[in-house]
Amino acid sequence: MRYLYHHELSPASRTVRIVLAEKGVPFGLRVEETWRRNEAFLALNPAGEVPVLLEPDGFPVCGGWAICEYLEELYPSPGLLGADPRARAEVRRLVEWFDTKFFREVTEPVVREKIFSRMYGSGSPDSREIRAANANLREHLKYIRHLYDRRSWLAGDVMTLADLAAAAHLSLVDYAGDVPWSEFRETKEWYAILKSRPSFRPLLEASIPAVRPPPHYADLDF
Repeated sequence: MRYLYHHELSPASRTVRIVLAEKGVPFGLRVEETWRRNEAFLALNPAGEVPVLLEPDGFPVCGGWAICEYLEELYPSPGLLGADPRARAEVRRLVEWFDTKFFREVTEPVVREKIFSRMYGSGSPDSREIRAANANLREHLKYIRHLYDRRSWLAGDVMTLADLAAAAHLSLVDYAGDVPWSEFRETKEWYAILKSRPSFRPLLEASIPAVRPPPHYADLDF
């Protein structure tokens, strides 16, 4: 049995969960609170970060991107990285965009200030951080709209890891209730398609302790 060490507040963990489900790979979940410095987990990944995919023979694959490429090689169908080198380059560019730029400017401050602080009582949210993150979010939503206006999916004609990574990040921001969907009809349409996929449903069904999502979070017709 494969196990995915993850945390609900980790967008990379969410991306891997979607990829595993899209490829029909059975797996179990193990929550890892990385700040507790669990020695058994550190033995699997000395970086002390999730996600980590533990294979049945005890082999650990560490890091969201490494896991996704590993799964793509093991299970090439359905392909999620693009059909040719240029398509794959665009997918990788967009995954990097969301996992680095979007994470730094939006996901991390929103999760820290609006979810993590309430879960673990780490202080009052910093309103300046939230305002800055919300301003950044609007710029990113404009970019998603720009891509979706010109393509069938974010990276091209088919759904790829770029869409899954972007949606994983947005799902966390949406859990915090910070996505102005009414201002971005096209982006909402793209997200609703992903949200309706069976691979996405487990994310919507999970509830984070002490923090309830807005009513529309799990609504497929939001």
